[in-house]
Amino acid sequence: MTRSLQAVAYRRPSALESAADGRRLGLETSRGATPTGVQDHPSFFAGFLTTPQVAAAGLLAVADVAAARYYQPQLRASLDPVVTGNGDRLRFESFSGCGGVYARLDVLTPGLDGGEVGHGTTNVDVNNPLREALTRLGGDDPLHLRVGPDELAVTTLGGPVVEKKVPLPDRWLRGFAEAQVVAAGFDLRAELPAAEAVRFLRGLPRSDGGRRAPAAPRWVIPVGRGLRPTTRPVPGAVCLPGPERLTALQRVLRHATALRVYGPAVTGTAPAAAAWEVVLPGMRLTLTLSPDASRGFSGEGGVLDALATEEAAEDAELISVLLAWEPRVDVADLAAASGLTPDRVRAALVRLGTSGQVGYDTAEAAHFHRELPYDSGRAERHNPRLRSARALVEAGAVAVDGALATVTAEDGHLHRVRDEAGVLTCSCLWWARYRGGRGPCKHALAVRMVRRGAVPGAAASAGAVRRDPAGIDGGVR
Repeated sequence: MTRSLQAVAYRRPSALESAADGRRLGLETSRGATPTGVQDHPSFFAGFLTTPQVAAAGLLAVADVAAARYYQPQLRASLDPVVTGNGDRLRFESFSGCGGVYARLDVLTPGLDGGEVGHGTTNVDVNNPLREALTRLGGDDPLHLRVGPDELAVTTLGGPVVEKKVPLPDRWLRGFAEAQVVAAGFDLRAELPAAEAVRFLRGLPRSDGGRRAPAAPRWVIPVGRGLRPTTRPVPGAVCLPGPERLTALQRVLRHATALRVYGPAVTGTAPAAAAWEVVLPGMRLTLTLSPDASRGFSGEGGVLDALATEEAAEDAELISVLLAWEPRVDVADLAAASGLTPDRVRAALVRLGTSGQVGYDTAEAAHFHRELPYDSGRAERHNPRLRSARALVEAGAVAVDGALATVTAEDGHLHRVRDEAGVLTCSCLWWARYRGGRGPCKHALAVRMVRRGAVPGAAASAGAVRRDPAGIDGGVR
């Protein structure tokens, strides 16, 4: 797994402090993207939280996921959460170290008071002393939230910055991209009232620290106002793969007003991803789980078709300038503004997701704009199936004859790829194992490239939608 170190610098550590008018939570920001360009320490909000204890618990849950590995937990994981200001809300996002759990806390307009929300994305410092202070937060005292440096810090602070070296595996970037593609295929499957939500979630098994092998995926089905376990994926069921991975939701259970569960329609017996959303006063906390505790989102392959076409690359360049940090990206509006069909807009959004420019909110069934601090071509350069498919095309290893294609692999073996009503099947072991459940194999991907007019040498030009226009990735080495 390719890893690099990114220097994340803050003016000072984030802290929870007491003041004459209540508590003050200062979350320090790193270098990030804004509508006016890159800024070293952008400010997104200065005002009050309407439910301080709820917000503290939600932020801790996101930090818990960032610091956790649910598979091979003996290995360390640590990544500062990402914060995005979308004008009407703040979004805090993180990914687990194993790449199988995506967490997001949406602090909505009713959860904020007395300040305007800015636009932009950056990392935010959540250090151990801050975590301990947030854990002890109690009472009904007002809590002032500042996301970004305050005026005093900007004008008078002259000391050294606080710098962290954050490990950034390439699979995390691919995970952010794949998670939003997977979530876009979800529908609301169940909604539980607070009491039933607490009863169900508190009855789930806790993590055993990796002492036992991960259990087989579970399934649950809505019954009345609750959820009932089922032994098989019957229609209407939702997969619960690795239930111990929902542990972070325990942080907010006493504040929950409802639990919503999202997932795809059941089409077979294979485990599936799902999103578990706890509704809180003025905010939402969502955990999206990969289909298996040992299976990160990075290998799901949902973005490969969009990465393999020049059309999507060109469309993405156009769509990227129309996003405007919107908290809810409307496909129909983008289609009207760009002159593209809705299907081409969706493909462009998938491609933009590979560079962290869009996420997906299951509660609103819509994408949203953000700018993760990654080199926009990184996901493509380090995607092994995409690289292998391009190598096959460049080597002239693909021969297409109507609905049948033959691909000569690197070892000389011939693989047959058939077009069955628009679905490419293959004779290789990857297709036999996953049956398309993790995206196309490299042979089918190469055939699709050839049919779309790919030519040798295209890999060099079919890369990033844009290469780090704001210079955010300058610290990666």
